[in-house]
Amino acid sequence: MIKAILIDDEPLARSVVKEYLDSYKNIEVLQECGDGFEGVKAIQQHQPDVIFLDIQMPKITGFEMLELIENPPAVIFTTAFDEYALKAFETHAVDYLLKPFSKERFDKAVEKFISQSAPTQQKNTQSLLQSNNLPTQAERIVVKTAGKIRIIPVATIEYLEAADDYVKIHTADGSFLKNKTMAFFESSLPSNQFVRTHRSYIINVQQITKIEPYEKENHLAILRSGLKIPVSQGGYSKLKAVLGL
Repeated sequence: MIKAILIDDEPLARSVVKEYLDSYKNIEVLQECGDGFEGVKAIQQHQPDVIFLDIQMPKITGFEMLELIENPPAVIFTTAFDEYALKAFETHAVDYLLKPFSKERFDKAVEKFISQSAPTQQKNTQSLLQSNNLPTQAERIVVKTAGKIRIIPVATIEYLEAADDYVKIHTADGSFLKNKTMAFFESSLPSNQFVRTHRSYIINVQQITKIEPYEKENHLAILRSGLKIPVSQGGYSKLKAVLGL
């Protein structure tokens, strides 16, 4: 039996998916969730094979929810998201249904899921989450720490630091790990506020109080906290452009 979970803040949208699934005797809907927080808990509890997931939801988006799951299941998106934006991750073979969708289109998505092997499904989902082409929210970052979900406003970030396969996000309230790359944050954070000054650091320019020369062509950025962050030659050029120096 294939285990499924429906995650959508619109009850009517969930009822349509559930009705369409009635014709599949080999698929069992274990739970319906009205937001991403419920979705995370349900996925951890039931370990479904597939989820039918909306993208635009209150609290956290569908993408943000997926990032909080260690081994996300196969995903079929059910969304009113702009079709042009969806082209950005269509190549990862994770299917999506653009609302309102017909039973025929729904069946094609389900058949596509069933025809794929489990390793392929998981690889597709992981590839999707690692893509730099996903629509992002520039105002916040969602992380999971000590079993709790935390929403970090981008404006409160002091700097980001590379940490092996993770990025460490430093704020006045502490540091938080996110399973993303520095390149992802460099491309998704507001370029007029965050500058990659070094291969291992991205700085919130609002936190800089002084820039000092340091060894040859390099510099040090002094933050409000007193911390000194290295600035490479290329990073210095970017900083000057943003700061208008």
